[in-house]
Amino acid sequence: MERIDLKVPELGDFADIGVIEVLVEPGGRVEKEQSLITLESDKATMEIPAAHAGRLVEIRVAVGDRVNSGDVIAVLEAEGEGGVAAQPATDATPESRPATASDATSAIPSPVPPPIPSAAGQTDCDLLVLGAGPGGYSAAFRAADLGLKVILVERRATLGGVCLNVGCIPSKALLHAAKVIADAQAMGAHGVRFGAPQIELDALRHWKDQVVGRLTKGLDALAARRQVTVIHGTGRFVAPHEIEIESTGNPGGSVRRIRFAQAIVAAGSEAAPLPLDKLPVDPRLMDSTQALELPVIPHRLLVIGGGIIGLEMATVYAGLGSRVTVVELTSALMPGTDPDLVKPLARRLGQSGEIHLNTGVSRIHAGYDGIRVSFAAGEGGTAPDDQTFDRVLVAIGRRPNGRAIGAAAAGVAVDERGFIPVDNQLRTNVPHIFAIGDINGPPMLAHKASHEGKVAAEVAAGQNSAFDTAVIPSVAYTDPEIAWVGLTESEAKTRGTACKIGRFPWAASGRALGMGRDEGFTKLLFEPKSLRLLGAGIVGPGAGDLVAECALAIEMGATAHDIGMTIHPHPTLSETIAFAAEAAAGTLTDL
Repeated sequence: MERIDLKVPELGDFADIGVIEVLVEPGGRVEKEQSLITLESDKATMEIPAAHAGRLVEIRVAVGDRVNSGDVIAVLEAEGEGGVAAQPATDATPESRPATASDATSAIPSPVPPPIPSAAGQTDCDLLVLGAGPGGYSAAFRAADLGLKVILVERRATLGGVCLNVGCIPSKALLHAAKVIADAQAMGAHGVRFGAPQIELDALRHWKDQVVGRLTKGLDALAARRQVTVIHGTGRFVAPHEIEIESTGNPGGSVRRIRFAQAIVAAGSEAAPLPLDKLPVDPRLMDSTQALELPVIPHRLLVIGGGIIGLEMATVYAGLGSRVTVVELTSALMPGTDPDLVKPLARRLGQSGEIHLNTGVSRIHAGYDGIRVSFAAGEGGTAPDDQTFDRVLVAIGRRPNGRAIGAAAAGVAVDERGFIPVDNQLRTNVPHIFAIGDINGPPMLAHKASHEGKVAAEVAAGQNSAFDTAVIPSVAYTDPEIAWVGLTESEAKTRGTACKIGRFPWAASGRALGMGRDEGFTKLLFEPKSLRLLGAGIVGPGAGDLVAECALAIEMGATAHDIGMTIHPHPTLSETIAFAAEAAAGTLTDL
């Protein structure tokens, strides 16, 4: 064994970068490319990996220290191939420096064959992907494009996972229908009147299902063209390189085993149940999947949970004619979102229903005339009287499926919440098994999963890729839409982070006024001295489309001047981003 100094690789223009996390302990064994410490500069965070495998003798940095290129961070007793002592690395190499997003598009080494299991026997595939949601199918397709033999396992009868089948896509179709109704009603105040909408539930369901069907059939075609083998069934690991699959629709029946060289876990999450001791089994008590089936349009609907899913479904049913009551256990709708962004939505929902904050549910009773609900006051709240509803939707969040996949049999670590921890290359503690999407931790967003899926596939194919993104945007597709990315104003106040805010009200936007939707606004947060963009929040129609520009600006390190001096088309909602930037820079003339 030979002792090797593990050093901070070349970091370019970065200097005196703070250590925010030490990920290993002395005396333990580390694998090559395993992350040792996490650094944070004013622009990004990065993890420093081990250049060699071996036993960690000493850690020379602690949280709060500042390091530079070439500093020794640890001492390792390293092994080379076949147990031969490795030679000390004197310079940063492509293997020892932190991977960045740009690595995925420049000077990437050619794909290399995946590792073959040490156990005797032939593998059935180079890569097995468990779960065919946005992350899973993106991973499978990218890996196939890179030359790997891929098997994709999905428990549903169609590809696309929760998002495409019973989540993101069908909900957006119904949200569009609700918005059309609301827009038609609003035009009455401007001299254009329509009759009351006649809703044909069967036709509306059929259209929603057609939207989903076109996309799932498209995925089938993409899988076939890439020669990805699709197996429909529920998969559970039974060994580090083996999975058992029970055929969909045949519990306890047909079971097959697949041996794989590498695997990507994309098994997602499921709706969290209401934590009550006695909960009736009744079709009138729904989760989001059942609510999207549009069984009926209830006269009175209770939504338990004021998060994104609950409020999107509240928007759908309110638009279709239900009187919707929302109860939220915390003191605000969409907990964690800036309160000023949520106010226009709360005001709009309150016009056709009720909102009770700091309110929980203590009892649910299924009666002949409806679902009787008793409420409990949360901290600082006052519980309303018992009420009877035609339907009740439980939307209190989602929980990861980390404990449902037999992870222990593969040696994969699962934390107490059911998440599977990963490094910046999406590897679990078992190097040949990756985890992406909802199952590896929040935010539980489809676009995060699909991005991670591509990164994991590239790493599995031997490329020097990593999940190295500065920000991930979030969107609530309510009416009005709410979108945010990067630092929020609430986070800045909690952390004591100084920022300069540029705000532009849509009441001063010609485009918003012409749409009859002037309740929205655009808010940008900048670093006070450099005016570099740190975060953004937008509320109003199309906010989810507008926020992408802000995400790119943060990734590129753009300043208020960069954004404000970029010519935006007029009159559009997109120019409110430029106006908000000009407000922060002191150059705004439109207010």
